[in-house]
Amino acid sequence: MGSTSIWQADTAFQDFPKLQESKKTEVCIVGAGLTGITAAYLLSKQGMKVILLEADHVLSGVTGHTSAKITAQHGLIYSELIETIGKEKARKYYQAMQETMEFIKNEITENHIDCNFEEQDAFLYTDDASYLSQLEKEFEAYKSLNIPGELSSEMPLQIPSKQALKMPRQAQFHPLKYLQFMLDEAIKNGTEVYEQTVAMKLEYNRQKAVITKDDHRVSCDYLIAATHFPYIDHQGLYFAKMYADQSYVVSGKWSGEYPGGMYINVENPTRSIRTATLNNKDVYLLVGGENHRSGENMDEKLCYDNLKVFAKEQFELTDISYQWSAQDFTTLDKMPYIGPITDDDPSIFVATGYRKWGMTNGTLAAKIISDTILEKEENPYKDLFSPARFASKPMLKNLFNFNMEVATELLKGKLSFPSSKEIEELELDEAAITTIKGARVGLYKDKEENVYALDTTCTHLGCEVNWNSADKTWDCPCHGSRYHYNGDVMAGPAKEPLRKVSLDD
Repeated sequence: MGSTSIWQADTAFQDFPKLQESKKTEVCIVGAGLTGITAAYLLSKQGMKVILLEADHVLSGVTGHTSAKITAQHGLIYSELIETIGKEKARKYYQAMQETMEFIKNEITENHIDCNFEEQDAFLYTDDASYLSQLEKEFEAYKSLNIPGELSSEMPLQIPSKQALKMPRQAQFHPLKYLQFMLDEAIKNGTEVYEQTVAMKLEYNRQKAVITKDDHRVSCDYLIAATHFPYIDHQGLYFAKMYADQSYVVSGKWSGEYPGGMYINVENPTRSIRTATLNNKDVYLLVGGENHRSGENMDEKLCYDNLKVFAKEQFELTDISYQWSAQDFTTLDKMPYIGPITDDDPSIFVATGYRKWGMTNGTLAAKIISDTILEKEENPYKDLFSPARFASKPMLKNLFNFNMEVATELLKGKLSFPSSKEIEELELDEAAITTIKGARVGLYKDKEENVYALDTTCTHLGCEVNWNSADKTWDCPCHGSRYHYNGDVMAGPAKEPLRKVSLDD
């Protein structure tokens, strides 16, 4: 994860203890992000006993690094869904997002949550003539599915654009202030929260038990893996059915005239634009984009630099106060996996693959899973997002393509020639991949001249990690695992740290 986001800078959460003993509960939720906290809130409201585990700090992961758009406009998705899963299911996808948006709005209104909620129109736009036909096709999909929309050659924000597709009455908010209310309520309802508690595996005896890194057990009737990547796979093979993307945001205080709206283009490089209010008074401009596959061998600092150049050229924004990055997963059919991890065990749930639209998809996941556990009337979207779905030809094609790219990255890493850089040649805050005693080793020298030497072989399936110069992490190009510069796991599917290499003769 990148540097502190604007949301984290504006919100202070209490510290929660580390789990120090074994526990029993009805529901164990692993992952204290939007999905985990919302599920804890919904379940605890109905009197269920919940334990919420977080490997780092509450809301330190993807939710804390979002652009926080509450919208059903998820890129050029509806024309594609009509072709891949049919009009009826595409309409159902939109309805699910609409109902989720209404749920968020109602929670904010009924509970008077001060989270800078604002209704805004959302715009897909392009300044590339070759994408005009795709926007027009998406507009036709809107009309076919009865989605309110308007295609125009102009949009309120005066930046280079040839055409824009508006979806009216979407929204934006401060996600951490919203979730702070839900977390506080869940705790009032009896939810126990533990930070710095890493879930490692799941064991079965007479009851399921989550085993932590410190060998404590949380026995439970239901388990929700609300982590960025499911920390358990359980034959679901999720690592083979998703790929990881990295994206970036820069933000600074802005005194210009903003016409309202949330904007994202459809061509590359991606540019996402919205405003946010900090301290309930200062307006900040958020410019995001520069998406790329996680772990690519590239200079990630350039991604921030490119966004800063765009912000300066289009908005005369030069004072960048915050910059951060986030990783997200895309599934075979671009819809999230929500529900039982496999058909064989309906009491273990996963929620993943939000494709950067986590505010709606993550909330929807919490709703579907909590409805299932509470045995409410069958959630109408349960089957649509079921992780067990695997029917369409595009999904089969994407499965092949995903894993061909993995195989390519695996071979590329094994056959690459590391630099011949010596430790003494490293500058402060610099990393390099070199060879030591015939082995591929990643070196990093911090600002205090401490040197970290690691085996660059990912502990998940053996691909070779690359250095992320912006976030100071080692990232795997195969399945998106991320490691701290000291080798500790930051994001799965890997569970074990990179092996430390001794520099002693």
